[in-house]
Amino acid sequence: MSQTDTSTIQALSTEVSKLRQELQLRDQLVQQLSQELFRLVKGNTNFMPQPEISELHLSQLQALREQLQAVEQQVTFYQEQITLRDAEIYQLRQSVQELTDRSRMLEQVVQELPQIYRRKFEERMAPVREKVAILQRENRQLQAELQSVSYRLALKTRNATHSGIDLPNFPRNTSSQSNISAMPNA
Repeated sequence: MSQTDTSTIQALSTEVSKLRQELQLRDQLVQQLSQELFRLVKGNTNFMPQPEISELHLSQLQALREQLQAVEQQVTFYQEQITLRDAEIYQLRQSVQELTDRSRMLEQVVQELPQIYRRKFEERMAPVREKVAILQRENRQLQAELQSVSYRLALKTRNATHSGIDLPNFPRNTSSQSNISAMPNA
């Protein structure tokens, strides 16, 4: 959840609380006005309509009705605002929950990536290692065959040249074999 989401939710919660308090205050005022009006009407059993007082009461009653209607409109407006804010808060909480879940999922994927890459690398390297092992075996086999052929060629060359020309005898070691194999055929 980001800092702006948190501050927006807190601001909306504060505003909703304020609107609810105002609504309660207005409800109390309406209740008090209703009780006062009821008390005035009920307590006045000797009420005899007098034209001047009757007009005054009617104008006061009309003013009270207008005030009551204005308060009811405000209450309705504030209730709609509270409903809208509640829906917005619910939607923001849902978004925060979805983003939190997605964040957790992404963290888990990031934590699993090294193992996934190691496994994929091992899967790709297995055939390469196998091919390298095969090539090394073939190389050793070819080197052994080459040494065998070189040795036989050296013996053949020596025997062929020994019968015609007297050449000095050198001790047999691997360096002499490579020198002999490097000599051109006569």
